[in-house]
Amino acid sequence: QVQLVESGGGLVQAGGSLRLSCAASETIFGFNTMGWYRRPPGKQRELVAAISVAGSTNYFDSVKGRFTISRDNAKNTVYLQMNSLKPEDTGVYYCGARRMSYGQYDYWGQGTQVIVSS
Repeated sequence: QVQLVESGGGLVQAGGSLRLSCAASETIFGFNTMGWYRRPPGKQRELVAAISVAGSTNYFDSVKGRFTISRDNAKNTVYLQMNSLKPEDTGVYYCGARRMSYGQYDYWGQGTQVIVSS
C-alpha cells in the first residue's frame, strides 16, 4: 500500500512562508500526477497545485504567483513552497497521487495543518 506522508505545516503570520513536503513510500515515477489539496475551515476540499511526471504544473487562481509545486524524483518527494501567505490560506493541506493523467486521485496523505494569522 502506497503511503504519502506530509510535513511542514504550522502557524505563521500573514506574509510569511512555509514549505510543505510529501514523502512517498515508493518511486513517484509511478504517479502521473501529484497534487496538493486543502480544506479550509467549513469548506470543501479544493485543488491548490498539481504537477505531472513531465513537470508541468497548474495552480488554483488564488495561489498563482505565491505558491510553487515541485518534485524531487530522487527523494520521492513533492514540495509546496508557500510565500506571501494570507489568512485565507488556512486549512488542512493534503498530498495526493494519481497513476493516470485524469480521474480521481488514488492515494492520499493524512494532512498537515496550516494556520495563517492576521
